Amino acid sequence: MHIAVTGGRGQIGSVVVALAAAQGHTVVNIDSRPAPVEPSQPGVTAVQAELTDYDAFVNAIAGCDALIHLAAIPSPVHHLDHIVHNNNVVSSYNGLMAAATLGIRRVCLASSINATGAFFSRCPRFDYFPLDEQHPTYNEDGYSLSKWIGEQQADSVARRYEQMGIASLRLHGTRLEPPPPLDPETTLARLAAKQLWGWTRLDAAAAACLLALTATFTGHEIFYIVAPETMMAVPSLDLRASFYPDVPVCGDLSGRRSFFTCAKAERMLGWRHEAGAIGTGD
Repeated sequence: MHIAVTGGRGQIGSVVVALAAAQGHTVVNIDSRPAPVEPSQPGVTAVQAELTDYDAFVNAIAGCDALIHLAAIPSPVHHLDHIVHNNNVVSSYNGLMAAATLGIRRVCLASSINATGAFFSRCPRFDYFPLDEQHPTYNEDGYSLSKWIGEQQADSVARRYEQMGIASLRLHGTRLEPPPPLDPETTLARLAAKQLWGWTRLDAAAAACLLALTATFTGHEIFYIVAPETMMAVPSLDLRASFYPDVPVCGDLSGRRSFFTCAKAERMLGWRHEAGAIGTGD
């Protein structure tokens, strides 16, 4: 498969590009930064493009079989809200429409658990635990709103272009290695309560991106891509009792289980976090 990867020099993108090449795919690595001078990996072509420019996006992915769109401003921390929102919303729409126009039927978008409103909210609201893809959104910042709008754009494009299969992956706190379990009394643990103490290993996130391109569904589907256990040293039910005592538990929070369910990703993509290093989901 000839795959376009935007944001291919970023934290997740670089791992996706390497995994795709290792699996025998050819890759167009698209980034807003100039292409590196040193030779690229075998089977990987580096392209510089500003993805808020629709024509540039079309030109960058022309001839590809699939698109993994990871390029975005990844948080509202270092940019003004309107800059984050406008960049992310325009580039995701451009990617979806460029793919549709070119006849690219498989698209994977990097969404975020913040699409529902979480870490960047003043006081996040949760209706039940664990969160699934049906949970409503209460986002209130430009970044989180941009990720939710990206999902709505995918719904719209999939309605018009019925042969497309678009996956929005709600990624969470990607990192190379599992974090050391935290004591709930630490400042970091209290801050992490706003994002429900979740995390995702980078190779598992990359595997999910590639599995999204070979899944058999059409239309648009949202998937949580999160590790099955929290980063905390205490049981999840204890965390819920301490931080969110009024939120009902509607699923399994035994042990240190995650506050997000990835059952849909396992069912439809064949993805499991533990299998991420080999990227098969088996």
